[in-house]
Formats: sequence, structure tokens, C-alpha cells
Amino acid sequence: MFSKILAFGAFLAAANAGLLHGLGHAVSSQSIIRHDEGHYASPVGHAAPALAYAGPAGHYGGHHEYAHPKYDFAYSVADPHTGDHKSQHESRDGDAVHGYYSLLQPDGSVRKVEYTADDHSGFNAVVHNSAPFVHPAPAPAYHH
Repeated sequence: MFSKILAFGAFLAAANAGLLHGLGHAVSSQSIIRHDEGHYASPVGHAAPALAYAGPAGHYGGHHEYAHPKYDFAYSVADPHTGDHKSQHESRDGDAVHGYYSLLQPDGSVRKVEYTADDHSGFNAVVHNSAPFVHPAPAPAYHH
């Protein structure tokens, strides 16, 4: 898995440096922030998150384990060559999830969906659509 991530990172670096001509100038970004309390040493010497069952507290081998889920996640793509423009942001703290995603639709309008989910209200989403982008017609040319 690490080699795939490394290869993808090298591909993105080469594309960003302009070494891959003809592929366009697309931009993609991603951000993930995890909030883990326990860590263990991984085989390569980096601290890695402790493995814990994130569901309801259970009983396994005489130990009660519960990991409080907490994270922030963001992702965006802007590719003028293909017209692919989208983004997403989500955060979670315990059982409360808040987020949105947006995308550019073929008619030029932007759809944005804001959502929340929690134990009391369940899942709720509000959809916002911008007006379609209309190109003005060129003015008629008059010749005298």
C-alpha cells in the first residue's frame, strides 16, 4: 500500500512540475486530520494509531475497548480540461457528523449539499442549486 501511495505522489509531483505534457493542469487536494488518543510503534518506526473497535463498547479478551471517533476530512478537484470541479468537507466528533459537498453540473450551475447526522435528529441534508451559467449572445455586427 505504501508503494502505491508513493507512486501516486511521484506522479502528482511530476504532473505539478510540468513533466507530463498533454495531461492538462488539473488540481486536486486532500486533507485528513485524525484525532487518536492511543498509538503504537509501527514496524518502520513511525507512530501509528491504535487499533480499536469503533462501534459500541464490547468485551474482548477481558478488555473493554472504545475509540471516540473524531476527524476532519477535506477533498477538492479543479480540472478545467475536463470541467470536473467538486469539493467535500466532513468532520465528526463522536456521533455528530457535519459536512458538505459541492459539484459543478453540466449546465454550469453548482449543487451544494450540506448535511448533518446525529443520534437525536438522524441524517438531514439541505440541497442548494445556483442558477445555470448562461453565456450572453454576441451583439449583432452592424456594417454601414
